[in-house]
Amino acid sequence: MKSMSRSFSLALLLALAPLAVVSQTLRVGIAEDIETLDPTFARTFAERIVFNALCDKLFDIDDKVNIVPQLATGYEWSADGKALTLKLRQGVTFQDGEKFDAAAVKFNLDRHRTTPGSNRRGELAPVASVDVVDPYTVRLNLSAPSSPVLAQLTDRAGMMVSPKAALAAGDKFGSRPVCAGPFKFVERVAQDRVVLERYPQYWNKDAIHFDRVIYRPIPDATVRLANLRSGQLDFIERVASSDMEKLRSDKKLKTSHTTEIGYQGITINLGRGDQASKNPLGRDPRVREAFELSLDRRGLVQVVMDGEAQVGNQWVAPGNPYYAQNMPVPGRDLARAKALLKEAGVPNPSFTLLTTNTSEQQRLAEVVQAMAREAGFDVKIQVAEMATSRQMEDRGAYDAYVEAWSGRADPDGNLFSFYGCKQPLNYAGYCSPETEALLNQSRAVRDTAERKKVYERIAARVLKDRAILYLYHRNWLWAYDARLAGVRNGPDGLLHVAGLKLAR
Repeated sequence: MKSMSRSFSLALLLALAPLAVVSQTLRVGIAEDIETLDPTFARTFAERIVFNALCDKLFDIDDKVNIVPQLATGYEWSADGKALTLKLRQGVTFQDGEKFDAAAVKFNLDRHRTTPGSNRRGELAPVASVDVVDPYTVRLNLSAPSSPVLAQLTDRAGMMVSPKAALAAGDKFGSRPVCAGPFKFVERVAQDRVVLERYPQYWNKDAIHFDRVIYRPIPDATVRLANLRSGQLDFIERVASSDMEKLRSDKKLKTSHTTEIGYQGITINLGRGDQASKNPLGRDPRVREAFELSLDRRGLVQVVMDGEAQVGNQWVAPGNPYYAQNMPVPGRDLARAKALLKEAGVPNPSFTLLTTNTSEQQRLAEVVQAMAREAGFDVKIQVAEMATSRQMEDRGAYDAYVEAWSGRADPDGNLFSFYGCKQPLNYAGYCSPETEALLNQSRAVRDTAERKKVYERIAARVLKDRAILYLYHRNWLWAYDARLAGVRNGPDGLLHVAGLKLAR
């Protein structure tokens, strides 16, 4: 009898074997650690990568930067451009089981707009109020027509969190977020990992083929790549440009690249905190101009990025429809730089260049240091972990900061919050009433040609004021296991988990 029992059990297991589901985990190497997973306060690129699996948005962008539906299924502008009505997807729940509806959208947009310290406040500044029209229709009432508002809803301003969970957690929400995305939060260990687990009731669950996603922050690009090659990771972002040529011939791995919609630059402290008054770059515009003239952008692209970037001098790349042709990329001019420093009475100015501990940004800081030295600058480099460097930037405890901005679908997302006098991302402490008036004007214009004219006027001001020196537009460089299928490499640089599969 025991023999028959064992035989029956074995037969049953064999019969059920084809039905067994193999648990799969996607392991992603990211270039820096995160600060918070609260969309209202988040501000780093690494957080956006994690959010792409954790928090769905009202809209998304495709690989051509077109706005496409996500939690909202459609939209309609009013005739005067002062109201934007959204139709919402039905049958969606947050990861705590709470229903997603118009009331939840109103809660989230109001939270983004009004919470003290919100980094979404500037993005949604044109929104005066939000109305629930019916359970699955919501209307955004604008104080004036605003072209960028819809595009803002494709990023963190459009991310939806559970109202119940947000109210319960208060300012601790970022350490245990609850959203409406395909994966729910499990744990975060600082400097080590963020773990997400598949949400079974996700509205688009058929597109999700992993049970878990683990994000591991590894600032050193060489170490990230070593982990990929050893099988400890399935995917890494921001591959060192110097590694790309060899990787393209590795049959076990695949690579991809596309030019970002953001920029790489240097933010200069003009008026944020006490340190601004001691900063030679901040005190005299001639010193800032001399610093820019000491830099060879084409040389930076070749030496720092091995050619994997596009030279630029604005918040959008030269090929962008909104690039201001009246302000072309300046060349290097050491003689003029030295003359400006002599005129300013500081032939050998000294300042500290703050950078994060990622390989690429440290390399940029070192090359900038060497180039500026030829004009007479004494540039000291200070390296800090991402969260620490951002806190220093917030306090104004820096002279200049190596800034990497991943970019937004609408150029306003690369511009307004950095130059508006009281905007949350104005780390330079820049404030010009004339520039602010032009920024507001650019938001009210929908016609591309007319809007570009306003951007030309803005460029003529801010590129001479030099609160930010734009250097180039990077290629997003990825490497991943050749068995990983469904990878989409868009100009936002974000890994999209929907459709990803790993063959075993």
